[in-house]
Amino acid sequence: MERLQNYIHGRYVASTANATFDNVNPATGEVFAQVEPALEAEIDAAIRSAEDGFRRWSALSGPERGRVLHTAARLLRERNRELARLEVRDTGKPIQEAEAVDVASGADCLEYFAGVASTLRGEQIALGSAFVYTRREPLGVCAGIGAWNYPMQIACWKSAPALACGNAMVFKTSDMTPTTAAKLAEIYTEAGLPDGAFNVVHGDGRTGALLTGDPRVAKVSLTGSIGTGKKVLAAAAASVKRVTMELGGKSALIVFPDADLHQAVSAAMLGNFYTQGEICTNCTRVFVHDDIHDRFLDLLVQRTKKLRVGDPLDPETQVGALISRAHMERVLGYIESGKAEGARLALGGARADAGQQAGGNFVLPTIFADCTDDMTIVREEIFGPVMSVLRFSDEDEAVRRANATRFGLAAGLFTRDLARAHRVAARLEAGICWVNTYNVTPIEMPFGGMKESGVGHENGQAAIEHYTQLKSVYVELGDVPCPYE
Repeated sequence: MERLQNYIHGRYVASTANATFDNVNPATGEVFAQVEPALEAEIDAAIRSAEDGFRRWSALSGPERGRVLHTAARLLRERNRELARLEVRDTGKPIQEAEAVDVASGADCLEYFAGVASTLRGEQIALGSAFVYTRREPLGVCAGIGAWNYPMQIACWKSAPALACGNAMVFKTSDMTPTTAAKLAEIYTEAGLPDGAFNVVHGDGRTGALLTGDPRVAKVSLTGSIGTGKKVLAAAAASVKRVTMELGGKSALIVFPDADLHQAVSAAMLGNFYTQGEICTNCTRVFVHDDIHDRFLDLLVQRTKKLRVGDPLDPETQVGALISRAHMERVLGYIESGKAEGARLALGGARADAGQQAGGNFVLPTIFADCTDDMTIVREEIFGPVMSVLRFSDEDEAVRRANATRFGLAAGLFTRDLARAHRVAARLEAGICWVNTYNVTPIEMPFGGMKESGVGHENGQAAIEHYTQLKSVYVELGDVPCPYE
């Protein structure tokens, strides 16, 4: 059986822990690896290594750092299929998704920030007899905490901007998907990254707490739940760390009566069933105008019936397995609450457990109709293939109801009316708004939420502000203005 160790200072290091935890294939229930957690000794070693890596990495010029990131991006692309298969084994998602998105988007991220590394700059401010300028400088050792739905992509989203700016990073994997971040660390080493500039540690929340609570860590970037985010904020406060967090969501998609119906249904399906619904931006509340509601629902059900649920390694599979047995039971519990609270089950609503799926965590794509805003399935994040369809009658009503949530990660709308599109996008309380599409996240676009859905942004130029500190330099060109003799 495989054994996964922590990756510290350019090599795999045995844990001082006397125990390991299982790495389980969600599609089969098979334990295929034993993972060694990072305890106090490993966290201390990783941070000391990162401090050393930071000194050497930050001393390089931006173009030099960019060349390393470009090489790492090339290696990622060359190993796409190999890494995608590892991602499937960890996450249970379909291989067609992992090959098309997970690794490729990570490579896109590295390429983008490789270019950014050469363009980091401050500004000059004209002030008469003084020469004033600003510098963007790295923070030092940063901590990245990953989620289990997009392990490789998230590791890239956090490490690439950090490294481009000259920082070092200690990255903690999700305890359910620990494999591919360590492969990324290997690739960084092969690409020429100094030992220690990117370390990977494994473990659960206790490992994360050791990392986020350490005063030597200057910044924490988390992708996770709101509950975990609040704990990270509390831990970071003790040493006034910088924090960026991408947390949960309960996003809305509003379909107006002039929408292209087929395209709107496509977006609703992508925003609920891609990656088995385990995406925090998903539009699990679909508001459809009364005039087109029935036609929309009929087309949605017809097309969703055709989705293929099954072996994630089968290229024809479109819906894979949920991450764990416990999470599957949680999703099924939400489905039962939807039935009990009066929502009409239009499709799915059960575990898929026939044949080869019997040992895995498969749930059929599920659609609820006749939903109301007070239902549990409409209010709470489910993180599974469960869609709630709701009626609305006018624009103001739709916007008000879409905003009636503590979440504010994403939102979307479909309309052919350009004025309405801009008007509604401006009114929606969400960090990301899609018009006539959904869940498209190019690396050039800042990614982050409002309300309890997060703090700060990943991707785009906005990420640079979170991985650098601004220094102002004032150079006096004349006499010192002093009132004292």
